[in-house]
Amino acid sequence: MRIIGGQWRGLRLAEVGAGDPAAHLRPTSGRVREAIFNLLINGGYGDPVTDARVLDLFAGTGALGLEALSRGASTLTLVDDGPAARTLITKNIALCRTTAQHLRLNATRLPPNPGSAHSLVFLDPPYGKGLGEAALQSALSGNWLAPEALVVWEEGTALPPPPGFDQLDQRRYGDTHVTILRAP
Repeated sequence: MRIIGGQWRGLRLAEVGAGDPAAHLRPTSGRVREAIFNLLINGGYGDPVTDARVLDLFAGTGALGLEALSRGASTLTLVDDGPAARTLITKNIALCRTTAQHLRLNATRLPPNPGSAHSLVFLDPPYGKGLGEAALQSALSGNWLAPEALVVWEEGTALPPPPGFDQLDQRRYGDTHVTILRAP
C-alpha cells in the first residue's frame, strides 16, 4: 500500500497483509483511494483538500487521512480503537514523518470535540453493521463536523444519506460504494 499523490507520493506504508478480519480491518485499495481524491478534486467542490481539517473515522491504517495530508490538508485526526489499527496508524504516521492526532475512541460514541471542527471527513466503517450512521450522528452531535463539511463514506452497499445530510455523489468500485455527503 502506497501514498498515491502529493508530497509523499509513492511512499510505501506499513504492510497490512490480509488485514485483520476479527477487527474488520479492510484497507481502502489504492484504486479506490485514487478515485476518491479524483472525485474530491475534480467533482465541483472547489478545493476541499488543501488546508482542510481532516477527520478519519474508523481510520484503520490511516491511509485515507495521510493521503489528504500528503495533498495539502492542514491537520489530521484519526479515530480508531482497534489494537491492530493502533499499531498500523503509529507506524504510518512515523513513515510519513508527520504529526497527526490519533484518538483511541469508538467512532460511534465520540465525546464532545475539544478543538476546531473538521471540514473533510472520511468514514470507512466495517461494512453492513450500521456503524457509519451512528458515527456520523455522534460526530455531528459532538461538534466534530464543520458546517457543510464534506463526508466521504465507504460502505459495502449504496445507502441513503442520513437525516440532515445531502448526497452529492455516489459511485461503485467493485464491492465498495463511495458516497459523498454534505453535512448540515
